[in-house]
Amino acid sequence: MKYFFLSEGWIVARVWASDGLWQITAWRRQPDIQRMNICLVEQNELLWLYRVEEAILTVEVKPTTPVVASKTIGQVVLKRLMSAEQVIERLGKAETKCQLQNIQLVVQ
Repeated sequence: MKYFFLSEGWIVARVWASDGLWQITAWRRQPDIQRMNICLVEQNELLWLYRVEEAILTVEVKPTTPVVASKTIGQVVLKRLMSAEQVIERLGKAETKCQLQNIQLVVQ
């Protein structure tokens, strides 16, 4: 698995694998990209952790609304996705808070 952090208000647009732009007809499925229930707060901005399958090499992200796009960059291409070890290192360096909604999910 590979990972990346994405700001609240941004979404995944296009995805690339080793043979080029991800094509649903060729792969016969959507790429496996999942937002996890882990986020960092950096300069009052939420950065959500996403997990992607190993076949994904590059991810293009963009703001969800035109208002956000007019105040920021229109789109970004993420070419260096993170390993699990890099995510743990990043979380370890961050000032983090753990907020649990359901303790039973953690202790089971």
